[in-house]
Amino acid sequence: MPRIQTLDALIAFRDFRFLWTANFCSNTAHWLQLLTLGWLVKHLSLDMDQSALLVVGIGGMASLPSIILGPWGGVFGDRLDRRRLAMSLELAMFCLAMAFAWLVRFDVIDIWHVYVYAFVAGCCESVKMPVRHALIANTVSSDSLSNAFTTSVLTIPGTRMIGPFVGGLLVTSFGFFWNFTIEALLYFAVFLSLLPMKTPFTGSRNTSNSSSPNAIFKDLIDGVRYLWKKQRVLTLLFFLSSGPNIVCHPLLFLLPVYISEVLGKGADYGGYMLSLNGVGGFVMVLAMSAFGFPKRRGLLCILSALASAILTLLMGFSMWLFMAFLIVTLFGATQTLYRTTNGVLTQTLVDDAYRVRANGIYQMGMGMVIFISLFVGWLAVQISVNFVLVAMGILAALICFSFLFGSKLVRNQP
Repeated sequence: MPRIQTLDALIAFRDFRFLWTANFCSNTAHWLQLLTLGWLVKHLSLDMDQSALLVVGIGGMASLPSIILGPWGGVFGDRLDRRRLAMSLELAMFCLAMAFAWLVRFDVIDIWHVYVYAFVAGCCESVKMPVRHALIANTVSSDSLSNAFTTSVLTIPGTRMIGPFVGGLLVTSFGFFWNFTIEALLYFAVFLSLLPMKTPFTGSRNTSNSSSPNAIFKDLIDGVRYLWKKQRVLTLLFFLSSGPNIVCHPLLFLLPVYISEVLGKGADYGGYMLSLNGVGGFVMVLAMSAFGFPKRRGLLCILSALASAILTLLMGFSMWLFMAFLIVTLFGATQTLYRTTNGVLTQTLVDDAYRVRANGIYQMGMGMVIFISLFVGWLAVQISVNFVLVAMGILAALICFSFLFGSKLVRNQP
């Protein structure tokens, strides 16, 4: 029987423990924010015909900054002190969330305020996410990187169980003020966790010392050229990601509409559903961190993406609460399997000098979700949310089949 490896990196590396704690707090805040903003818009747009579009659009608005800032954030993450950059962004989010909590408290909130909040939070997230991923490699040795990355990913589905569950109960019991207050305190906890952390495994940087726009742009182009010429498989995985990350991901944004219009339930059930999504992801990543990855990780990426597409399609046919709970749980497992496998490939194949730029370009791809989010939100208003989910599943499946039968480089990646 293989030895269970789940806590190896956490036990061995002090600085990684600080980073893991920071990631846990930051991801809890992120999932709490995702649930709260969606249901706040739903609450503010109850009497509007375009309610579904407005609810789905809030998730897209949070992803929009990644398109522009993802690659540039990667450049600055490879130029600046990554730890200090992450701390500054978390402190900014603490101030933003606390200010927004008091706007809600005094009932001076409108839908456009929520959209501005989502956009600014998305700006911070599009930079700090690739930076925090790169910091994993800077706090552990190279032979522990796969285990450390997978253990770090535990915080994403793990916090998806906690944040939405608590957030849904708070919304239905006390309103929205406490959600934003707790979110702010979590961001401050991230700042405190990163204070004592060091980065003993940081590699040499190859970016220019000049701060001129031309030099910064040159570093960006250098990163793109590096991925295209030396890491072609990661470039292809970037396009494969359009299936699970762009086409299927709006399923989570559609949940407030699906739960209220199809199942006839409220925000508390939205919290339960996102929490079950986290349970599926948590069990999956726990198994990966415990026993490691199978061979042919490229094929694993394709099959997990295809499974997400099939589950999205099945969600469109589900009219019952139990079936929806089961599908969302499995969806969390397959999405986590894809993103963890893809993330490990990125972390292990890319040189440290290009690490944040590679993560930033991947983050840019995830930002493209805004376009399909707005479209599916509009389509849900015009036709139905069930029809939209079926169409999303079919489109994502076609993307996955094109890689399964048309790309040996990805399929045979060890």
